[in-house]
Amino acid sequence: MDTDSLIETSAGTVASGIFSFVIIFFLIGIPARINSEYGKGPAIEKDSTSCVREIVQHSPKKIVSNFKPNKRERNYHSIIIEAGNRYDVDPALIKAVIMAESGYDPMAVSKKGALGLMQLMPGTADELNVEDPFNPVHNVNAGVKHLKGLLNEFEGDLELAIAAYNAGSKKVREFNGIPPYNTTQNYVRKVFEYYQYYQKSKV
Repeated sequence: MDTDSLIETSAGTVASGIFSFVIIFFLIGIPARINSEYGKGPAIEKDSTSCVREIVQHSPKKIVSNFKPNKRERNYHSIIIEAGNRYDVDPALIKAVIMAESGYDPMAVSKKGALGLMQLMPGTADELNVEDPFNPVHNVNAGVKHLKGLLNEFEGDLELAIAAYNAGSKKVREFNGIPPYNTTQNYVRKVFEYYQYYQKSKV
């Protein structure tokens, strides 16, 4: 083979190789761009939030085991029903929050200073003009009003409203979803497990 033919053959081989590489790179790049554009890629900021919500919704781990309703809840049934009707909040959800917050202890005080059945923080109690946070009527009505406000704020999203009841609205908005705190994630799971129970029991 003469020199010109050899050069021509080599050039054709190189060109063919480059063309094949471009085709492969293009084909590989398409799925990556699709995933990035439609939220399936790892670079999307909301992935961490969706993972947290996936854990809360579908985790096989049960926070509540062998749950039995608290006998004291009967004492507050009528108060809960009235508050639920007043603020248009499901009484089953109210009972679930109270169970998770205080276990139906009207005199409960948390390490952070939350008070009463629905564990109102002093600042929240003041904003809601609560006269006596240890009075079940005052506490439950204020707590349900606060919960209703969170449901409205997060457009009826129960998970976000419950997370905000525990961690605060600012944290939920900061993380654009349920904050990645074990305490809050466990709290949301717990409330939903109680909620399922109270829904089935037809409060």
